[in-house]
Amino acid sequence: MKASIVLLPGDGVGPEVVAAARAVLDGVATRFGHQFTYDTHLIGGIAIDETGDPLPAATLEAARAADAVLLGAVGGPKWDDPNAKTRPEKGLLAIRQGLGLYANLRPVQSYPELVASSPLKPDRIEGVNLLVLRELTGGLYFGKQYREQTERGLRVVDTLEYMDFEIRRVIRLACSLARGRRKKVTSVDKANVLESSRLWRQIATEVARDFADVTLEHQLVDSCAMRLVTAPGSFDVLVTENMFGDILSDEAAVLTGSLGMLPSASLGEGRLGLYEPIHGSAPDIAGKGLANPLGTILSAAMLLRHSLGLEREAQAVEAAVAGALAKGARTRDLGGGSLSTQGMTEAVLAELEAAPTASA
Repeated sequence: MKASIVLLPGDGVGPEVVAAARAVLDGVATRFGHQFTYDTHLIGGIAIDETGDPLPAATLEAARAADAVLLGAVGGPKWDDPNAKTRPEKGLLAIRQGLGLYANLRPVQSYPELVASSPLKPDRIEGVNLLVLRELTGGLYFGKQYREQTERGLRVVDTLEYMDFEIRRVIRLACSLARGRRKKVTSVDKANVLESSRLWRQIATEVARDFADVTLEHQLVDSCAMRLVTAPGSFDVLVTENMFGDILSDEAAVLTGSLGMLPSASLGEGRLGLYEPIHGSAPDIAGKGLANPLGTILSAAMLLRHSLGLEREAQAVEAAVAGALAKGARTRDLGGGSLSTQGMTEAVLAELEAAPTASA
């Protein structure tokens, strides 16, 4: 198979972890007989520095023409002024919107070897395997915003807006994904307060009727936040709106004990997707070779699965990560390990080399 992949290293440790994931993709290409070509572009803080725009037109154009996009991280203290005219994070919002990516997938899986790294008791984290599905292009983050000076003082407004079709498509995707898992969907809302959530619950119920083999449950966001800590193993696919998903997916990410372990995929109607680890740019360790590359490597596995349709190759990468961990490979965020970014990457590559090929 031939495929074109746009690389967006971004800021901080982004270039280091993207380089690691590229090495693993190259390993997949060699092992399974594929040909991947790469095109590197700017996004985030470095793009602001070099072009004045967190998402240059050339980056978006290249991403639209590619089969998939792999992103490192954006942001850092250098660009943290809240009053700045433009911020690195705007590049992320813009590329998601520009590529029509309306759903963010964040799988959270516990590894037996890392159970002790979780802040939760082992009996609560063992066997956790859930998928958070967050709607990406609607809701509070994309609604109208304004300030106005009134007689009583400064008034600010953020608008939470959703169209029915925006809700319907992400719920349908959640149900479709659940069919390949444990066939359970938890739809999270705040229907006891918000009109937008009442519409969300109504449409979730309607869509679920087309998936008779999938069990749908509704949960209020505040009780869901508690349940993620007290009974995370009770979730399979968790789907919710933009802001709730932003918060809950970060909470779920902590379950494994390290943000460096977790991948994500942002998908739309077609095959094109944007893949990135959920961790930030970690400027304090940038350039030191200390970053955990596994979140980005596992994001590359999602890229293989969702954009390139290479399920066997995706499973081989995931098995290589699990195999490396089982043999004791650890970066320092994983219970005080000593491997560098490159060392962990090499441990995964060693496991990948032993994977059976497509023709085996």
